[in-house]
Amino acid sequence: MKWSYTCPHCRGVLNREETIMLNASCGEEQIIIGFHPTPGNYRISLPPGYEIEPGSRWDFSCPSCRKSLISDLSPDLCCLDMVTKDRRHRVYFSRVAGEHATFVISAEGIERHGEHADRHSLELLELV
Repeated sequence: MKWSYTCPHCRGVLNREETIMLNASCGEEQIIIGFHPTPGNYRISLPPGYEIEPGSRWDFSCPSCRKSLISDLSPDLCCLDMVTKDRRHRVYFSRVAGEHATFVISAEGIERHGEHADRHSLELLELV
């Protein structure tokens, strides 16, 4: 495994092999969604027969502690912690279905991924 993702609240590990598992809800819908761990890869795994409406806004939470992953930085972003080669990073990602925007924050700066990353750049400038 190249990346290890953890909850920013309880530090519970969220990925097994090549999938990050998160609780997700949108209105009355509650499911578990699997995300690819590579920043910028927007492949998701959904329950059989389930489809997500583009533009819908999802709430994500940790499957261990159940705390919300919505960022204090922006109500449109969620956050996780990521460890690579003993280095910790904060990862922000859009909670809007179909919006490709992911940010990896480290001591070196901000790594932007996705065609919609510019929609959130102003909020992230506060971090650097």
